Amino acid sequence: MTTQDIKITQNRIAVIIGKGGRTRRQIEKKTKAKIEVDSEDGIVTIESDDPISVLNAVDVITAINRGFSPERAYTLLEDEDVILEIIDLGTRCNTPKQMERIRGRIIGKAGKSREQIENMTGAEVSVYGKTVAVIGSIDQVKTAMSAIEMLIEGISHESVFSYLDKKKKEAKTNILEYYY
Repeated sequence: MTTQDIKITQNRIAVIIGKGGRTRRQIEKKTKAKIEVDSEDGIVTIESDDPISVLNAVDVITAINRGFSPERAYTLLEDEDVILEIIDLGTRCNTPKQMERIRGRIIGKAGKSREQIENMTGAEVSVYGKTVAVIGSIDQVKTAMSAIEMLIEGISHESVFSYLDKKKKEAKTNILEYYY
């Protein structure tokens, strides 16, 4: 039996459990792992005879804990090439004001910057608490993470989006070359 505990933030416990325990049961069904949630301590215990089931459940719960909806987190189970990457902004910021500024740069006015990164890479992006999480294929995540790193470093949005545009065109060319 493989067991793993993960600590989750207090305000994401309800999302992981879901209405009447529905989300927890869905995760159990999709991953074939048993999940116990300690609402007091914020500890989620995952058990299964299959270590891969435990890893899959950990990925989904971690994604939900980092701000993704359960539906968006389930994409991690649909394809083995879909991954979750997390940037901890806490290690990059010296002050709460700096953290807010960087979060604001990544999210953009009315969420436009985050949305643009998602549209141009095909990856899903969540800015939650002190982290930025990205779900997608390895190439999608790599491109989205590069764009986010550029924004963290203070590079202009215009430059970041032209980089993303170039990457999108390269990806299209690579697909066309692959098939023709």
